[in-house]
Amino acid sequence: MTLILIAVISLGAIALVSAIILYVASKKFAVYEDPRIAQVSEVLPQANCGGCGYPGCSGFADACVKAGSLEGKFCPVGGQPVMGKVAEILGLVATESEPKVAVVRCNGSCANRPRVTQYDGAMSCAIVASLYGGETACSYGCLGCGDCVAACAFDAIHMNPETGLPEVDEEKCTACGACVKACPKHIIEIRPKGKKSRRVYISCVNKDKGAIARKACTVSCIGCGKCVKTCPFEAITLQDNLAYIDPDKCKACRKCVEVCPQGSILELNFPPRKPKTEEAEVAGAAVVTEK
Repeated sequence: MTLILIAVISLGAIALVSAIILYVASKKFAVYEDPRIAQVSEVLPQANCGGCGYPGCSGFADACVKAGSLEGKFCPVGGQPVMGKVAEILGLVATESEPKVAVVRCNGSCANRPRVTQYDGAMSCAIVASLYGGETACSYGCLGCGDCVAACAFDAIHMNPETGLPEVDEEKCTACGACVKACPKHIIEIRPKGKKSRRVYISCVNKDKGAIARKACTVSCIGCGKCVKTCPFEAITLQDNLAYIDPDKCKACRKCVEVCPQGSILELNFPPRKPKTEEAEVAGAAVVTEK
């Protein structure tokens, strides 16, 4: 009985000492967390997509609180309404951010880019890219396995069975950038959505010389430079046989679309163009009116 009592007292003493040590340690090494971090985190969509540039919504909330400014910080999933709530919590001003959307810069459909080989293996763009350039003669274009589709958490991108290319649903896309990271060929780009969702961009990433690029794909950019010379806003540059339109400089005049001999420049969500004969009649009428 005495031994049992001694054992109980000993264990009790050890537990008491341990509790004291843990209490002192918790006070000494306590890490203070601003309560506003939890408040900001609550209003975020908790998508944890990484589109904001931080590791999840909690990381973004922490960055917003510690920075003391919302400049350069934006939640692509929640958009401006969520950023307004974050600004209200922190007593800051939410900077306006232009809506963005994912754009597939490859128009090499099955019709435009015929197959020259056949792949028989795991349906993964990452695996195919690590083995060879793909089933077509264009080693820059879409591989068609759908890694971008699997990466999208918002069901905003799907493979078109007829063209073999991914298509983005603008209404669902949050511009989180998950599809961009998943594409080993880097054909997906986050670009400004544009006024009335109208955009002009070069749907090609082929850097081969003109003759080689044209042979591989009938709508590939051949680096002729006509679009560069035509653009009145200096929004188009030509590097490594490939033209690129700077969305910040582009005014969507669409003059480059008209002069591209390959049809590599796409115009989205614009009204139908008037026939040239009708345009000429309108111009003639205007001249007569002026006289």
